[in-house]
Amino acid sequence: MNTWLRKLLLTLHVTLSIGWIGAVAAFLALAISGLTSEPEQAVRSAYLSMDLIGWRIIVPLCVASLLSGLVQALGTPWGVFRHWWVVLKLSVTVVLTALLMVHLQPTRRLAAVAAQSLITGPELHQLQMQLATDAAAAIVALLAAVTLAVYKPLGVTLRGARKLSGAGATDASEPFGQTPRWVKIFVIVAVLSLLAVMTLSGAGHHH
Repeated sequence: MNTWLRKLLLTLHVTLSIGWIGAVAAFLALAISGLTSEPEQAVRSAYLSMDLIGWRIIVPLCVASLLSGLVQALGTPWGVFRHWWVVLKLSVTVVLTALLMVHLQPTRRLAAVAAQSLITGPELHQLQMQLATDAAAAIVALLAAVTLAVYKPLGVTLRGARKLSGAGATDASEPFGQTPRWVKIFVIVAVLSLLAVMTLSGAGHHH
């Protein structure tokens, strides 16, 4: 991939990623507003707007960001499975995209209720709490992905190490087959955070 095309794809990917973060931030603001506002019209407007933002803006942006990131990785020396930061960033994006499709269902349900009547009852309140929690967690995950992309911490995967070895490249800071400590910490924190969010989102369903 030539320099001009690489920069064009990078600009596109960064723009899509920033738009994704901004849309999720707006979604979070509306979720908090719907959870805390008193006027009926404000609450109903919040969830109708969230449904629109979720399906018309967030979903297209997250899918486009994922695809543009894959194209960029395939067309540059970074590759998709050679460097740990690329693998983890891709994993975060894929997981967020999958979870988004699942957790937008409560938004659709609340929007349908808001279009017809008041949002009342413990079950609907739990959905309101879930949306706010999920949106806040998504913001944190997206910022983690941005951090990986900016700092590009050292560490190659086993596949990447084999390619470097085959090409005659050596790097003492990236031992063959050794997983960097930061990768292990990142994965542990990510798994614990995901479990915490799932627990918080599902706890109220048993009330």
